Amino acid sequence: MKIKDLKKVYMVGIKGAGMTAVAEILKARGIEISGSDTTEVFYTDAILKKVGIVFFETFQACHLEADVDAVIFSTAYSTENNLELKASQEKNLPLISYPELLGMLFEEKLGIAVCGTHGKTTTSAILAQALLVAGADPSAVVGSKVLDWNSSALSGQGQYFVAESDEYQNKLRFYDPWSVILTSVDWDHPDFFPDFDSYKKVFKDFVVKIPKTGFLTVWGDSRNCLEIADVANCNVLTYGFGEENDYKIINHQTHLEGQNFEVIFKEKNLGIFQTTLSGKHNVLNCTAVIALCNAMQLDLEKVRTGLKVFQGTERRFQQIGMFDLSILIDDYAHHPDEIKATLSGARARYGNKKIWTVFHPHTFTRTKTFLQDFAQSFDDADAVIVIDIYGSAREQQGGVSSLELVKLINKYHHDKAEYIEDIEKAVEYLRERAGNFDVLITMGAGDVWKVARKLLNC
Repeated sequence: MKIKDLKKVYMVGIKGAGMTAVAEILKARGIEISGSDTTEVFYTDAILKKVGIVFFETFQACHLEADVDAVIFSTAYSTENNLELKASQEKNLPLISYPELLGMLFEEKLGIAVCGTHGKTTTSAILAQALLVAGADPSAVVGSKVLDWNSSALSGQGQYFVAESDEYQNKLRFYDPWSVILTSVDWDHPDFFPDFDSYKKVFKDFVVKIPKTGFLTVWGDSRNCLEIADVANCNVLTYGFGEENDYKIINHQTHLEGQNFEVIFKEKNLGIFQTTLSGKHNVLNCTAVIALCNAMQLDLEKVRTGLKVFQGTERRFQQIGMFDLSILIDDYAHHPDEIKATLSGARARYGNKKIWTVFHPHTFTRTKTFLQDFAQSFDDADAVIVIDIYGSAREQQGGVSSLELVKLINKYHHDKAEYIEDIEKAVEYLRERAGNFDVLITMGAGDVWKVARKLLNC
């Protein structure tokens, strides 16, 4: 089946970030869209309403119409746990998973996949924004709302299709990219990948598919990324702070408004680049985009402008307002290395200000596997509040607790961490301590963002 064969589709789990993005693209092509999800409100509710997509907030077999060309579903659901998918199977309706649909979209254009353990969302958004400003009119699917677009998708007429490409459940096997940005490789998703070698294999199997005419842009300071790059048959571009990189970052400076840096390519200084984003990791993300755009022979001055004006994405070090005199920031960090990078960026930006963190561990499997690493991730925070683990419906609950993590953090940092069981109690605790902190960062892949939002409304 091809995208051109679709006239009417039903989408199960339509409020997922990627699902909403592809729904926008299909809607822009004139395809009739309906779907379903839970009653919980996400940022995607507003996007779906804006583009005129109506959906149900329950899963019921009666929602399915017999004349749909396909039922598209989030991989969070299956015929075993969802009534609509089970009914679709019984009615012999074509079932297409989200990654399969994304693969179909890739087939139509020159697909650029942004993958890696960390930084996928931000880097794919920066790349799409740079292509947009450079006049390439791209299509794009990003796993969060891009503040510049007030959307998570672009439906351009140009030849490039940018997609945030997730390695979990080996979704990468569905994509045949023209080019790839590989931001980082650190073991994650231990519920699916039993060891680091199995995790790295997914990326190796992916980059070997890049054609000789395409590009693999990799973080050259990472031995793991270079190991993946060794199997590629295409043009490989390395970027980073190290001397051996093709695109070398120099003169990096951090200030309250963001960061400045310069990039050297083949002994030529490409000039000063600016970003409002925080952290060295975002300088790396920007440089990945600079490297690929330069290799694609795009107008580098327009790319420079695209980076400078880029506002960021939702839940990626997003400043959402003030509580009393404190800055409220929300971030998606849920892996030890992401926490370190986020807090390091915050410390560089805010200096000696008191930085407090509310951390919501995401999944029991990840928390248990990386417990020691999590405990040593909060060096740049002055205080840490840890709430109960946000468990996944796909995993067995238990085996580790947030209280264990707090005890371990305090083993390394005396009395830095405190266990508070839920969001409401965390909000109450912080209200009572207004003035004790200058910056509050909520971190996690679950619904910890509610803490900052509730404080904002105090």
